[in-house]
Amino acid sequence: MTLGDDAALSPAARADLRAAGLGHLVAASGANIALLAVLAGALAAALGLPRHGRIALVLALIAVYVPLAGSGPSIQRAGVMGAATLVAALASRPALRWHALLLAAVATLAWDPLAVEAPGWQLSFAAVAAIALLAAPLREALVRRRVPRPAAEAAALTAAATLGTAPVSAAVFGTVALAGLPANLAAAALVAPITWLGLLGTLAAQVAPAAAAPFTAAAALPLGLLLEIARAEAALPGAQAAPSPALAAVACAAGALLILHAPLRRRLRPYVPLALAAGLLVALVLRDPRPGPPPPPPGTLRVTLLDVGQGDATLLQAGGHAVLVDAGPPGGAAARGLRRAGVRALDLLVGTHAQADHVGGADEVLRALPVAAVLDGRDGVREAQGAQLAAAAAERRAPLLRPLAGQRLRLGPLLLEVLWPPATPPVPGADPNDRAIVLRASAYGARVLLTADAESGVLAPLDPGPADVLKVSHHGSADPGLPALLRTVRPRAALIGVGRGNPYGHPTPQTLGALGAAGVPVLRTDRDGSVRLDLRGGRLHVQPRS
Repeated sequence: MTLGDDAALSPAARADLRAAGLGHLVAASGANIALLAVLAGALAAALGLPRHGRIALVLALIAVYVPLAGSGPSIQRAGVMGAATLVAALASRPALRWHALLLAAVATLAWDPLAVEAPGWQLSFAAVAAIALLAAPLREALVRRRVPRPAAEAAALTAAATLGTAPVSAAVFGTVALAGLPANLAAAALVAPITWLGLLGTLAAQVAPAAAAPFTAAAALPLGLLLEIARAEAALPGAQAAPSPALAAVACAAGALLILHAPLRRRLRPYVPLALAAGLLVALVLRDPRPGPPPPPPGTLRVTLLDVGQGDATLLQAGGHAVLVDAGPPGGAAARGLRRAGVRALDLLVGTHAQADHVGGADEVLRALPVAAVLDGRDGVREAQGAQLAAAAAERRAPLLRPLAGQRLRLGPLLLEVLWPPATPPVPGADPNDRAIVLRASAYGARVLLTADAESGVLAPLDPGPADVLKVSHHGSADPGLPALLRTVRPRAALIGVGRGNPYGHPTPQTLGALGAAGVPVLRTDRDGSVRLDLRGGRLHVQPRS
């Protein structure tokens, strides 16, 4: 909640928070900026800083906090809006929320024009726009009905944000959290203490890690209460609905119109209970009818590199069988990508090695659809995401298979050959990248080389042979041996799974230069989104985005 990183949460806690409509609390956003500003302003005032000095201090802290919290779309938007409001205060000018929101949109899209496609960007801007439009009239309507102002404020903010984000949530995730309003009202009083204690603990830890202990211990009680609220709300019947995006958009637009148009609201007031009951029934029954892409034609090996941000997730399909090689980072992007690809079950999930950008989303995939077995490349490494994968596999009764060089797995026409790692045990402390599963997949005469994060030092001695498609190692990091590898593999296309604006500089100019010099066309998820290739009859077809 302090830094917007939910990677260490248990799968059950993460699922409860999302189902209860509280998932936004563990994604750094506008609330974090506001609470940081209040805390820093209070500390600065206690130190006797003048008004301009307090504002300048908060501005500086926002500039540090946004990258520290991951620089995601939501925190970028909040940082720009918060900074704009503070600059207006320094200049003694009125701060208009709509101006700040538009400035944030311009700034974030100038930094990354494709951010508009990211669910976090869409949800963040939809929530703030709806709050700016609807929260004030909702709050005043509740106050007139003698609801205490703090409760009215919390209810108005939550209801407005829900109306703004529900259509996006229905389109992106396929669900809308109906439990969001009561859950957020119940949790409202806990958010500020938890975040402030976390920020103070973070500050104290810079002096000595042990100095953070009193703050984290004090946060334990409200954190426990928050998780209990999430668990209770998520367990309620109908906590989540799965309406079509069109139905969600129409319902939310109608709700916004009723809030803003008082005469219409008065005229329709007798029918509101009936409309709410009918809407709830429809939302619970109807589901999004949009089909995914058609399955691969007969005789086709389909390769889909899913856009999961800075991570890998490659879907192989042939003859009615489906295999997912890696599941990207936590956050559900791989599970959503499979749903959009029309996949309803997996014959095999491969976790190539124990790093979050490859197995972080594996537990979500296992819980989202049936998986017959897991090829487990963790190689004895113990870390949080691997433990969550194993727990989810046990929960779904999917056996964990150990990979060994020379292993061959046949799934209908699809043959998977494990080229690496060897049977020898790993050296303690060795880089997991160097022991990652390397696979050669083939069907109907077409070949694909899937290298995970193993680079040419591992791949060259394996002599993988020619392949039609190469999944480039380690998100396109610099690899001096890549030119020689390309002469051996001779791919007709190269795929790179990489996140937009990643801090590592992936894919590197050296890698792109080597691929260009070899005449290999490059498809990459940061630029092209999810990439789908069909290999059929000796030809390679790039399918349009769906």
